[in-house]
Formats: sequence, C-alpha cells, structure tokens
Amino acid sequence: MTTTNRRFPAEWEKQQGILLCFPHNGKDWPGKYEAIQWAFIEFIKKVSTYETVFLIVADEKLKEKLSDMLDRARVNLNAVEFIIQKTNRSWMRDSGPIVVFNNGKREALNFNFNGWAKYSNYQLDKHVPAKIADTLNIPLTQVIYKGKPVILEGGAIDVNGKGTLLTSEECLMHPDIQVRNAGFTKEDYEAVFKEYLGVTNVIWLGDGIEGDDTHGHIDDLARFINEDTIVTIVETDKNDNNYAPLQDNLKRLQNAKLENGKSPVIVALPMPKRLDFEDLRLPASYANFLILNNCVLVPTFNDANDRVALNILAECFPDREIIGISAIDLIWGFGTLHCLSQQIPV
Repeated sequence: MTTTNRRFPAEWEKQQGILLCFPHNGKDWPGKYEAIQWAFIEFIKKVSTYETVFLIVADEKLKEKLSDMLDRARVNLNAVEFIIQKTNRSWMRDSGPIVVFNNGKREALNFNFNGWAKYSNYQLDKHVPAKIADTLNIPLTQVIYKGKPVILEGGAIDVNGKGTLLTSEECLMHPDIQVRNAGFTKEDYEAVFKEYLGVTNVIWLGDGIEGDDTHGHIDDLARFINEDTIVTIVETDKNDNNYAPLQDNLKRLQNAKLENGKSPVIVALPMPKRLDFEDLRLPASYANFLILNNCVLVPTFNDANDRVALNILAECFPDREIIGISAIDLIWGFGTLHCLSQQIPV
C-alpha cells in the first residue's frame, strides 16, 4: 500500500497560467483553418486578460506571425510566454502534463499520450510534458503502474481537489474501442488515481455524448464547480441519442457520494441543438468551460440555450465573470475551450 502526498488541485484554485498550443495543423479543422486562427487569438486574448498564457508554437516563424496577429488584436504580449515546441495537435488538456502538488511542491505528471488510442500520429505530442516541466522548472514524473507507463488524458478526469474524481466508463473501461490501458480494471485506475492524484473516491459515469472523438471524455459531461457541487449536461429531447446516456449519468450522480460521505449537489446544464458537419455529429457541450482566476470562459454555439447555460454558470460561479466564447468554428475539430487548454496551478 503506497501512501501518497500528492494532490491534484481543483481547476478553481489559484492558477499561474493556462497552457495553450497554437494550431499549426489545419487537418484538425478541415476547410476552417483561417477562421480557427482568429478564433484562437480571441481565446488567447480572453485568457491573457486574467493570467499568463503559456503558448506553444511550432517554430520561430509561427511565433513571429502570431506576435503580429496578437498585436493587431490588442493582446497584451507581456501576458504571453512563447514556448517553441513542435506538436501533432493542439489539445493540451490531453497531451500536456497534469500539474499536481507533491508535499506542497509542484510536480508535472506525464501520462503517456497515445492519440486517444485512435490516431497514429502523436510522436511529437509525447514531448510536451517534458518541455512544459522544463519551462516551469518543476520535476517531471512518469506515471507508472505495475511496471508499465499509464495512459490517461486530462479530459477524461475532473476533480474537486478534496479527494473525489469524476470519470466515465466509456472512456476508460470499454473492452475494445480506443483502449488506453489493456486489461485495466476500475481498481487499477483507482489505485493510479490515489497514488498520483491523491484521489480517495471515484464517481464513475457511464457513456459520453454522441460524436465525441475521445470516446467519453468527462469534460463534455460533468464538472465540479466547487468541492461539493457538480454540473452535468442533460438532453431534454427524448428522441435524441444523447437522452438515455445523459439520464443514466444524472441518476448515477444523484446516487453518488463525495469523499466525505455526503451527496453532491447536482446542477443540470442544457445541451445545444445538435450540430452536424457532413455526416458527422459534432460533440458540442456547455460542460467544456474553462475556469480561470476570476473568470469562467464558456463555449457558445449560436444557440438559444447559450443564454440559459451562461445564466446557470453565472449562478454557479457568483464571484467570477462569465464570458461566452463562440466555439462554432472550434467544435469543427471535435473539442472546444477546455479540451484545448491545461491549467498550471500556482
């Protein structure tokens, strides 16, 4: 039995900054790369108003181009720290390191990223955790269980910073689709969460939303907004494919217990109307919000429920500004604000 002094802080705890990676690969957003660049500049602008942006760029040439774009958009360049590092993609929630506290000091964890067990081109992304640990001057630890590296994306987990973690069975336990760690049981995952994240209590949801390329990431489903409250997305249209799985998740949350034995407070968030691109459904979700110091950025989808979701989240975060960011272009790449970012705690 290993005792751990690690703790994965909740997203609302004080942050030094947010890790982002400027998209240089248009393939993730077919036909929309031009639009994506300016959408991303707007994202950077909003984050940099509240804290530092650690911005990964592929090379010096892109850094120069970006400096000009950011300047034109009136972004405070003093709040942007460039990091030169080639990547395959820009999804920092999943390929970036998870920064925890170990005996009160920061430590970067490297969960081997493998392209969500779906894509073969992730070799460049594997170097991101080491680069960030080096930039922040903090130690990097490879996550190992029973002698093997563990694969886990940041988008698959959400914590309250007190010992409880949310995740989904579809993402981590499916026997043959996008299998991250073959043969892993729930007990194996819970042992890893305990040792490396200081988690003593895991709430398992069922399936993710339709169209989710990651096969069930929690950050499109349910999120802690404080240590005892969880927001979860609910589909009201009974004919929608998301209706049944999201009702199942809601029931699981209503029956769940926190690390202290109490029941969590559950807040329902609506879903936007379905978004389709060609023959694919896009995984649009208001749960993909990003908590910053003094602010919460919320993806919006040119939908009547945008306002409803923003109002609900404003009640959830009374001491933070709530800002909607149009994610209608970003979602083309199957993810939005939370997927693209990773917080760095102070």
